[in-house]
Amino acid sequence: MSPAALNLTVPPSKRARVIYAAASVVLSYPDAEVIDRLPLVEQALADAGALDGFADTLAHLRSMPLMEVQAWHVQEFDLSRRHALHLTYWTDGDTRRRGEVLASIKQTYRDSGLVVDLDGELPDYLPMVLEFAANGAPALGVALLNTYRASLELLRIGLREDKLPQVGVLTAVCDTLGGPSPQTRAEVQKLVDSPPTELVGLDSFISTTPFPVGQSPATVKQGG
Repeated sequence: MSPAALNLTVPPSKRARVIYAAASVVLSYPDAEVIDRLPLVEQALADAGALDGFADTLAHLRSMPLMEVQAWHVQEFDLSRRHALHLTYWTDGDTRRRGEVLASIKQTYRDSGLVVDLDGELPDYLPMVLEFAANGAPALGVALLNTYRASLELLRIGLREDKLPQVGVLTAVCDTLGGPSPQTRAEVQKLVDSPPTELVGLDSFISTTPFPVGQSPATVKQGG
């Protein structure tokens, strides 16, 4: 189903929007601006009672010099398809249909009435979708997250299996969407009606770069 054709969901709670905004920051490519924002992120999460799921990721981002944490991010999120941050990769892989789906997501941003600066990123980049759900068009952003719930859960399972600190962040995001999270890929398959193409890239690490190196989240602002 085209994201643009979805009915709007109930707007997320203030706590959920804090989780989306915080997740958008800490899952982004960790440049100096991201690191500088961590104290504000931590305080907002603490005020919302949502800090626990983010504690390991915040500690990780502070645990090494900037260049080292950047290299770690590239290795785990850009060079490894097990942790792909582009939602349509999990459902469509590198197929022709994926281009059509990406165009549909772009149209969803346009239909919101906001100006979304992609900043060279693909529109399904998870930090961008999360920022859209937090500060752009929250109800429509949650609809996008629900559309790609299977992608979120597969990413969460991959992070859990590889014992990466960001698993708590994905768990917090998935928990805002309601219903229990599947514990296996087979259970995730029940979330979708299509053939198991969403399992592409999960069987092993791939050494080639599937996507451009992640940048900071897109800017979402009022506009026509």
